Amino acid sequence: MINLFDSHCHLNDKGYARDMDQVIQRAREASVAAMMIVGITESTCTRALDIAQTYPGCYASVGIHPHDAASCDDAMLARLMGQARHPLVRAWGETGLDFNRMYSPQADQEKWFVRQLEAANTLNLPLIFHERDSNGRFLEILAAHFAEKGCTGVVHCFSGNAKELDAYLKLGLHIGITGIVTIQSRGKVLRQLVPRIPEDRILVETDAPYLTPAPEKNKTRRNEPAFVRSVFMKVAQVLEKDPEELADILWHNTCGLFQVDPEKF
Repeated sequence: MINLFDSHCHLNDKGYARDMDQVIQRAREASVAAMMIVGITESTCTRALDIAQTYPGCYASVGIHPHDAASCDDAMLARLMGQARHPLVRAWGETGLDFNRMYSPQADQEKWFVRQLEAANTLNLPLIFHERDSNGRFLEILAAHFAEKGCTGVVHCFSGNAKELDAYLKLGLHIGITGIVTIQSRGKVLRQLVPRIPEDRILVETDAPYLTPAPEKNKTRRNEPAFVRSVFMKVAQVLEKDPEELADILWHNTCGLFQVDPEKF
């Protein structure tokens, strides 16, 4: 008997509106006992908390994604901080920098990234980070506003290189592994880097509805928390680790980061 924790999913996406009960049931049947439902806009944060209040084992995070940084203001941040005081909100994020498509200007992304780091520190919440093509700027901001304050967090959907991984680990961050690790060509580098991550820093996630792992991606486009089991099994294979032993490690890693009682389930 194992417990799995999908450390990052977006069940607040409208794509689950019609079959949420069935999605949750399939997760339970796959031994997924807990899920972190991640907010990226004010409305999805509200929806994440609604779901967490409806389904046992679900938790919520609040935050503004870098794509939406231009829409953030002081009033919105204050409202999110109010939501974040709910006992089922166990993290701040998804926040960070994304200079790939530049849906928000760099200045806005950096300003509200720093402000959200400060908010999370005020509330003593771990952070869920997004980084894409920031050319080192993400790490510069973290070094200046994060490490010295004793904050905790996870780099979600890690797909970087060894140098970036080492920098994240030096900051004390956890590393979120998605279904990319299961994909033969795309996941090759990630599979090479997974053994470099200390066992007490690894988390598994789906990022549902995105990044459906193999073999499920051959059957359905939409990812869901039940499929985190495929991510977990691939990580166990890469690490040559007994699945039950690894499941226990990952469970305590995730519960510890999100301040969830691991014996509650």
